[in-house]
Amino acid sequence: MLVFVTGATGFVGAAVVSELLAAGHTVRGLCRSAASASSLQALSVQPHLGSIDDLDSLRRGIDGVDAVVHTAFDHDFSKFMQSCTADKRAVEAMGACLVGSARPFIVTSAMGVVPQHVVATEDTAAASGAAAHPRAQTETAADVVANSGVRTSVVRLPPSVHGVGDTAFVPTLIGMAKKAGVSAFTDAGANRWPAVHRFDAARLYRLLVEHGNARGTFHAVDDEGIAFKDIAAAIGAGAGVPTQSMSMSASAAHFGWFMKFASLDIPASSAKTRALLGWTPTYPGLLADLADVHYFETT
Repeated sequence: MLVFVTGATGFVGAAVVSELLAAGHTVRGLCRSAASASSLQALSVQPHLGSIDDLDSLRRGIDGVDAVVHTAFDHDFSKFMQSCTADKRAVEAMGACLVGSARPFIVTSAMGVVPQHVVATEDTAAASGAAAHPRAQTETAADVVANSGVRTSVVRLPPSVHGVGDTAFVPTLIGMAKKAGVSAFTDAGANRWPAVHRFDAARLYRLLVEHGNARGTFHAVDDEGIAFKDIAAAIGAGAGVPTQSMSMSASAAHFGWFMKFASLDIPASSAKTRALLGWTPTYPGLLADLADVHYFETT
């Protein structure tokens, strides 16, 4: 199959590209620069210059492909609302190009959209009202596309998609711990994060491309819910700093803009995903990955 992958040079997208190539598929990868195009060509990937903000480039990228995997997202949290809106528009534009075909469309969402304090399943709807997450609009757009007849799947990624090269939430926490000289958690640190290794997540995307009847929401979750206290302890051990409980107000000062993520309690199951697709994670879990020096050599 010829698969169009957005975010093809990103942390998750690059793993998806590798997984697809290893399975014998051909990949066309969306990229924003000549340097990125060259890196894709070196992998025998067809580079396609454009961006998720350039909707015409997305429409051209889809032309002639057999499947679409959308992993691109602007993770600049200083403009998070704008990024979520841009993602919604990208899903709408690509979805419109797929109407009337049997081509699979795999859309990426975030586990943060689900209600907190309960174990979310693939059937759990995104939180609404005051608890609504800005990225839920991506899932709403995907639902509209699905209702138009497109074979649409949504992959919810947990707050930690980990592995060598990670630059997201866990490295942010490591950097904060090193700067402050303490790895912190709030109160008892009982709030829970699900997690998955990037290469296990990539395999899920590939299975969704290949599965003829895959539709709906899927969870790329290996660790169902790791207590934040345990994550903080692993970071403390790796960074060589003490681990410390802080009050809510002290945590807010310590974590700053990251507090909303550090306080997330969103355990999630992937039982349905595993049963439907035969997906079985094989890479190390988050705590085992944090025991490896790679997280602390460059952070």
